[in-house]
Amino acid sequence: MILTRLKTIFLTLLFVCPLTFATAQAEVATLTWTQLSPTASPPARSYLAMTYDDSIGKVLLFGGFSDSGYLNDTWTFDGSNWTKINTAGAPPARAAAQMAYDRRTHRVVLFGGYDGHNDLGDTWIWNGRASTWTQASPAHSPKAVTGPMVFTDLDRRVSVYGGFDGNLYQLTMWKWFGTDWKQLHPASVPTARSSSAVGVNFRAKQIVLYAGLGDVNPLNTWTYDGSTWTLQSPSVQPATVYGASAAYDENLDQVVLFGGANGGVDQNATWEWNGSDWSQLSPTQSPGAREGAGMVFDRANGHMVIFGGQFRGVPMSDTWELTP
Repeated sequence: MILTRLKTIFLTLLFVCPLTFATAQAEVATLTWTQLSPTASPPARSYLAMTYDDSIGKVLLFGGFSDSGYLNDTWTFDGSNWTKINTAGAPPARAAAQMAYDRRTHRVVLFGGYDGHNDLGDTWIWNGRASTWTQASPAHSPKAVTGPMVFTDLDRRVSVYGGFDGNLYQLTMWKWFGTDWKQLHPASVPTARSSSAVGVNFRAKQIVLYAGLGDVNPLNTWTYDGSTWTLQSPSVQPATVYGASAAYDENLDQVVLFGGANGGVDQNATWEWNGSDWSQLSPTQSPGAREGAGMVFDRANGHMVIFGGQFRGVPMSDTWELTP
């Protein structure tokens, strides 16, 4: 199972008690997660890949792990309903892959994952306007890994950091240039890890990475400015989680983090990163605890969206949106 793969090397993780700030309380007084009731929905799954496809103005979902095994179906979400996209070809089934939107080429780039037997290192390109997947043939590529961190970089290209290659956690960073990957060499990088939460705040020109799984304690927060990674010293942090979900919320103007697992216990806390510190939010309603969910900001509809994940190993199929 995918969890066995992700938890091959496991650290004893500690809870950190959250601090509450009056300003944060006032700001989120009416914040709530609302469960949606789409007429069509993807089957239950966890450790799926999900991003926002700006070229078509819809949320894009691919693959994941279900009770029936590894998946390779493709779905879009328009804010009301999910639609299954029947493509002529698709990446092989996998879980714990990640994908992000390349604002230079107007394509989605998918990388990595695990198919039940092997870590994967293939690169696939999604053309939202044509509804097609195409396997890329780069001359250079990151190592095959499970749980890489794939995100839209501040220069609008897609970057990859870390992952687990079956033996070691990785700390290399690569960038996609449309036809090939190029390895980057920042002056400093986070300690090697996989399954971390990553959010990109283009307004503040900052990428934040939190926790994950690693040989070295991953209870830390790192930020990236497009050139180098910096270890931050926030006064408070969420529980040390892996398989958490994170994305930038344009309404709150903050990166929001949700869920994840801590010491094998799934969480449902909602946190925000303001650029230098974490604070726990108190929505009036919240999705159930989970790990391995997909979470993106749906720009067309102006809401953060969560789908799926798993609780105590059982895949989920619910859809939620964060409404300020």
